[in-house]
Amino acid sequence: MDSQPSNWKDKVVDLLYWRDIKKTGVVFGASLFLLLSLTVFSIVSVVAYIALGLLSVTISFRIYKGVIQAIQKSDEGHPFRAYLDKDVAVSEELVQKYSHVVLGHFNNTIKELRRLFLVDDLVDSLKFAVLMWVFTYVGALFNGLTLMILAVISLFSIPIIYEKHQVQIDHYLGLVNKNVKDAVTKIQDKIPGLKRKTE
Repeated sequence: MDSQPSNWKDKVVDLLYWRDIKKTGVVFGASLFLLLSLTVFSIVSVVAYIALGLLSVTISFRIYKGVIQAIQKSDEGHPFRAYLDKDVAVSEELVQKYSHVVLGHFNNTIKELRRLFLVDDLVDSLKFAVLMWVFTYVGALFNGLTLMILAVISLFSIPIIYEKHQVQIDHYLGLVNKNVKDAVTKIQDKIPGLKRKTE
């Protein structure tokens, strides 16, 4: 059981690091095409067009195979029989496993939001307020779909850029991180009540 999640994670990492260029290109292209389609058409139209495209391919292939079988007088059967005979039901164990994981994440998120909104730690709540304030400007510039498109492009480009230029990026990130920590420490020292709680 434990080998499956790590195998799944390894496949995602291979996909994001472009280990198999054809597979990554297909996933990246399809994701980007779907998101760009949603910027032009409604989700109902996009789903309908994808379904029509898939149906036209499968129906054409079925008719083609039927004509070939009639000409060659062979009895190969249905061209999609192997897929039709496969069991596609989702097991109860799988649903329970992932529902427990999702429920755990949901509960942790609720606890963290409660902690932030009820100001358990003033510094963390102020950071959250600043983040939400920044998001108001991000929301004014971009809609959710544009952010998703940017996220997909970043997801498929940042890991490979980081892998190729890791030393330089780590150096500059270390400098930025040090400067930010120094600034936060100076601010916390000057303003009473902003010192972090000791754990």
